[in-house]
Amino acid sequence: MLNFYYSDSIKLFLEKSEESIIGEIALTNQFGNNQNEVFAWENQIKILKEALQGKEGYLFFEFSVPRMGKRIDCLLLIQNIVFVLEFKVGEYNYLNHNIEQVWDYALDLKSFHQPSHDSILIPILIATYASNSFIEFNTTSHNDFLFKPVRTNSKDLKITIEKALELFGDNEKSIDNSFAKGSYQPIPTIIEAAVSLYKNHTVEEITKSDSDAKNLNQTTTYISDQIRNAKTLGKKVICFVTGVPGAGKTLVGLKVATDHLDKELGDSSVYLSGNGPLVMVLQEALSRDKYKSEKVLGKKPRMQDIRRNVKLFIQNIHHYRDAYLSNIEIPPYDHVAIFDEAQRAWNKEQTVSFMARKKGIIGFDSSEPEFLISCLDRHKDWAVIVCLVGGGQEINTGEAGISEWIKAIRTKFKDWETHISPYLFDSEYDAMDSILDLKNECKVVFNPDLHLGVSMRSIRAEKLSLFVKQLLDLNKKESKQTLQSFQDQYPIVITRSINKAKKWLKEKARGSERYGIVVSSQAYRLKPLAIDVKSPINPVHWFLNGKDDIRSSYFLEDVATEFQVQGLELDWACVTWDGDLRYSNSGWRSFSFKGNNWQKINKEERQRYLINAYRVLLTRARKGMVILIPEGNESDHTRNPQFYDNTFEYFRSIGIPSIS
Repeated sequence: MLNFYYSDSIKLFLEKSEESIIGEIALTNQFGNNQNEVFAWENQIKILKEALQGKEGYLFFEFSVPRMGKRIDCLLLIQNIVFVLEFKVGEYNYLNHNIEQVWDYALDLKSFHQPSHDSILIPILIATYASNSFIEFNTTSHNDFLFKPVRTNSKDLKITIEKALELFGDNEKSIDNSFAKGSYQPIPTIIEAAVSLYKNHTVEEITKSDSDAKNLNQTTTYISDQIRNAKTLGKKVICFVTGVPGAGKTLVGLKVATDHLDKELGDSSVYLSGNGPLVMVLQEALSRDKYKSEKVLGKKPRMQDIRRNVKLFIQNIHHYRDAYLSNIEIPPYDHVAIFDEAQRAWNKEQTVSFMARKKGIIGFDSSEPEFLISCLDRHKDWAVIVCLVGGGQEINTGEAGISEWIKAIRTKFKDWETHISPYLFDSEYDAMDSILDLKNECKVVFNPDLHLGVSMRSIRAEKLSLFVKQLLDLNKKESKQTLQSFQDQYPIVITRSINKAKKWLKEKARGSERYGIVVSSQAYRLKPLAIDVKSPINPVHWFLNGKDDIRSSYFLEDVATEFQVQGLELDWACVTWDGDLRYSNSGWRSFSFKGNNWQKINKEERQRYLINAYRVLLTRARKGMVILIPEGNESDHTRNPQFYDNTFEYFRSIGIPSIS
């Protein structure tokens, strides 16, 4: 399938009639054409025919931006410059969201389209009826040849293009029409991936390389085969999927779930996660996108109906559990359940305690894995469970680990067939003995297709994870070397001023790139910075709403903790450090704030949770971050400068530059 509706040399474009060009566009558009689209194309063609007189190069109408699920109105390739054009036909003003739109298009090309990496990209917003134009060419501190959007009306577009060519053009480096065939390797956020898959896009469309897609396809195909076999043969199967960090385990879960949404086929599935904020954000993102899509098609969607359908597909694991507590005979709606981060399900002690305290159920006698398997086991014919297993980043007490699932199968569900990734034997999962016991008593199949061995993350993200590990492990030499290897692509800075941190974020973020402040849930003494961790945020508003909403991350007023951001991402983040985790020559010192004082944390488990909390915070930003370490206040015993100074100096010593 072509990634554009129409392409030609500028010379041939100028020679053709408007009717023939519109005809070519219409023939390529598989989604049909409405009158508004045709009207817009007619106007765009007229404007371009006037603006491109005497020019040589190539142009593309409706150029696809796969990751965003949108199309650029027009791309112009003239000499060494790529002009990204967004037309707003009949518009009198340069609206902020339209400026962001064309900037986002150019950013996406610059980040993920190989021929665009080293090209000059100039986004241009054309508000056709605007009275004035703002023909200014400004770059940002990123130094990547991507300009800020230029704003022009229809009559000044010709002048805009000519001025750009005069200032930056180079005939010796002309881009040819092979530009459109260049590889496009997106790295979607989990929100973008979920939306794309829900729209029935393929894995290939949203992964950065063929190897990613191959790896993911192998795993999803294997699971789909087990679902089909279970249904055909009337058996019950549980699969355990492992993967390297960033390999796309959640993506596998979402793909399997979206492939089995049809209740009429009798194999409907549900994606379950214990990460409440992640579920809320994904549910709302899918609902909003579905609503917009149906509006574009001329339908009259009801948001409550859309939300209801989305919630059948993706649910909070604890809500799912509670739905089947009252009647232990009724089988679930779904035959297939995907449990994300399965190792985080609660152990028996935590589950029993919760049931007694919160649900008033005395005598409950199961771990969460045991109860969840029992729900699917109610089906008389067949069922499939997919457990997506991760390692590290545990931030809650009572998490069972994967051995609890294995134990439940061995003791209560021996008739279930278990398919296991061989990598589950690795020490980080602490499940070897449990698996060997299971193998001796039940049917177990080991298959390497259940392991995702290729990271989907960019090189810089992989190195960021390594850097954060080295930093938190206090490996000063190694962390310094790792930082040097990627800091040009992923800037990290430190500061002691919240105002400077906010300014840095706003300067770095382009288009609709999302930024926000993240803090530890134990950061109780940041109130002088107007940061109150006890003030709850709504993750949906924080992660999804725009720059005009005071509840969004953009306003830099509400902050998110590790519990609200785990599993989700920002483009740019300010990680604000408090006295709860302090650097010392003997290692990290952990504290919790009680009453009027900081109290040392002695329990090793709680120390680990706190370090993992900062690990989560330090790995949330996709493009760069500023670390804010306050100066403290000598007159405030809870904010003694000593609580912060050593940490600041440690970060400086490993090469993180400070902004003064």
